[in-house]
Amino acid sequence: MIKAKRTVYSKRTRVGQGLERGINRLEKRRNKKEPARKRGELKGQIARAWTEKVLIRTLSGAVYAIAIVACIFLDTSALALAIAGMAWLCCSEFFRMAHKAGYAPNEFIGLFVALVFPVVAQLGSVVYLTCVVVIYAMVLAAYYIITPKATIADIALSFIGPLYCSLMLSHIVLIRTAEATQPLGIVTLAVMGSVWVEDAAAYFVGCNFGRHRLAPTISPNKSVEGFFGGLVGCIAIWLIAAYLNFIPVGLPFAAFCGLCVGVISVVGDLFESRIKRSVNLKDSGNIIPGHGGLLDRNDSMLFGCTMAYLLLHIGGIL
Repeated sequence: MIKAKRTVYSKRTRVGQGLERGINRLEKRRNKKEPARKRGELKGQIARAWTEKVLIRTLSGAVYAIAIVACIFLDTSALALAIAGMAWLCCSEFFRMAHKAGYAPNEFIGLFVALVFPVVAQLGSVVYLTCVVVIYAMVLAAYYIITPKATIADIALSFIGPLYCSLMLSHIVLIRTAEATQPLGIVTLAVMGSVWVEDAAAYFVGCNFGRHRLAPTISPNKSVEGFFGGLVGCIAIWLIAAYLNFIPVGLPFAAFCGLCVGVISVVGDLFESRIKRSVNLKDSGNIIPGHGGLLDRNDSMLFGCTMAYLLLHIGGIL
């Protein structure tokens, strides 16, 4: 009986010792990983952070896209007002970066003109937009004359800001207004959709397959693989839109348009990145979770839609 009890006790002791050794090994392993855990470099932490980033970026981008698509489907007035609000915010972020660089653009006049461009674009005439540009140049010239402290750089930034952030964005309204044969704004949706798909494709391809940096000194996160992935996505949307006759052009011209819009969209992205780099900013703002500022979200759209308008106008679609 006593031997049986001793045997049971010895087995329990060995089990306890084994558990203790296992716990000690786990603690040692945990302590070894602690520095990496504090730096957030563990595989689980990286996977969780990447998933959260993608979800936030996707959801906020979806809300933004749905709001714009709703305005496109309503009428040109709703779209013009939405673009005017977006242009005002983009221009405000541009002026904020200019102030950070030590310049003093005239925000009051510049932001007012940023609101005017999309509203005037609703009239569907480039002539009216040109008149606004000329009048704005005259107003800034008068302001420069009567303001001794204003520098030529301040005036130049005051002039460039609304043209870059609002006049270029107003081409979305021009495309929508010119759609006489497409009452639902399907051409506008296809053009904007091609830029959105290009951004999304470049992001996901770059994150998963990016190995070669596209412009390391300007935007270190952009890759050559992401560039070509986005280009394929943009061309694909134009080809689909042409095949379904959403945009009444031939497939070769649609592919050419997709190529041009895709390339110039990347130029727009890098241009805005260069501005941020010059003032040591990662984002132009923080209005859209996962994307940064509104100018960050629309940097590709500014150049892409301007190019699309020119191509569609040359092709006789608008």
